[in-house]
Amino acid sequence: MRPNIFVKDKVAVVGAGLTLFRRRLLETPRELAWEAARQALDSAGLTFDDIDCVVMGTAPDAFDGVHFNGEYFADVAGRNKPTVRVYVGGGTGVFVPIAAWWHVASGLCKTALAVAEEKMSPAHPHPQGVFAYIWDPILERPLGPNLIWIFAMEMRRYMHKCGATKEIIARVSVKNKRNALDHPAAQAAANITVDDVLRSELLVWPVNRLDISPVSDGAAAVVFASENEARRITDSPVWVEGIGFALDNTHWYNRELAYPRYVNYAARMAYKMAGIERPWREIDVAEPYDPFDYKELHHIEGLMLARPCEAPKLLEEDWFDRSGELPTSPSGGLLGVGNPIAAAGLMKVAEIFWQLRYEAGPRQVKKPVHYGLAQAWGDLMQVGTVIVLGN
Repeated sequence: MRPNIFVKDKVAVVGAGLTLFRRRLLETPRELAWEAARQALDSAGLTFDDIDCVVMGTAPDAFDGVHFNGEYFADVAGRNKPTVRVYVGGGTGVFVPIAAWWHVASGLCKTALAVAEEKMSPAHPHPQGVFAYIWDPILERPLGPNLIWIFAMEMRRYMHKCGATKEIIARVSVKNKRNALDHPAAQAAANITVDDVLRSELLVWPVNRLDISPVSDGAAAVVFASENEARRITDSPVWVEGIGFALDNTHWYNRELAYPRYVNYAARMAYKMAGIERPWREIDVAEPYDPFDYKELHHIEGLMLARPCEAPKLLEEDWFDRSGELPTSPSGGLLGVGNPIAAAGLMKVAEIFWQLRYEAGPRQVKKPVHYGLAQAWGDLMQVGTVIVLGN
């Protein structure tokens, strides 16, 4: 075990749970949170009475149609326990386990339950409408932008700077949707081809419909425990080796869009804490955030799992396949499993937990695994959150 330079006591993940990811699930947000929490506790052999603290995470309140989401969920997953809600946009899914980690690492709690939920489908007329108010009211909103519009610009810049073609980028969607065929919670699993991606509906050039993850409802949960508690609960704890988070400025238009520095800063923080000096060799499996197919390549480079502009070439060489040198998104990622925003990031943390316990079933990567990471990203090229786990 590498020395941890920031905390005295180690923290472990001891259980995880996940609901179905679907469009228009009948369950309410509270029911989804309850189901994920119950699964996570059952997998650890615990009950709510064994939990000291609860950390909740959701994206904008408008998705669920309520204000004060933390209070709304408190009696469902919190059960009268000390409960806090964290929110950093799309980065929330990995910031929730980071917050659960510090609750335990600080000594405040011996056990903590991290729950992330999102019910996007009730948003009218479309979830894109929720994001209509995130833009600078003077510089941006008069242009009438939406998320696909802005990330089409980022994708175009990445293609230009790195010489990546749409055909190469589409292979991420093909890989992840194929991986998701083995995931029982997956919403958008499919056997598709690069041609299918290129011929799907063009939304904002160069973004086609199959370049994008689907709108989803769903919830995920993960249980954290102090070292003594973890060794009592399980013979195979998965340790939190490093955490990292970064917040860039909101003015995305004054920096290089081809490289995600917000992810790079967060990754460097997590690697320093974990004692990792060569992540491209020391990380065995990764779940980078992939709401768009180009973003997986973008984030792989920000995480220093490949050099800048190198990820497309490695993708062509099957480097990131489940049987490759560095498997990425073996779960199927957001493109294949689905993208209920906050829950999507925590789904990735749960996947790394299952991979490091060799409990991923048909999704299990072929190589031996010792260190894995999950990463999420939020807002307009602004938030990076990273967690490194080890067995």
